[in-house]
Amino acid sequence: MKENKSLSKINFIIIGVALICIVLGFALTYGESSGLKFNPDVFSFRRITFGPMLALAGFVIMIFGIMHKKKEK
Repeated sequence: MKENKSLSKINFIIIGVALICIVLGFALTYGESSGLKFNPDVFSFRRITFGPMLALAGFVIMIFGIMHKKKEK
């Protein structure tokens, strides 16, 4: 009897990579608050562009990891 699993090993690997991308993306956007004085680091490429794009890519990879079907032989 063939066991019908909804998610295979490759799905869990893809989901793990997606989780790493999401956590890393949010970690890259983290930084010190500007407080009362102006801090130009708030507008750095890492915090306003690269971090959010990496997190967004992680969410897209997560959807792909959940929807991916193993090819039948």
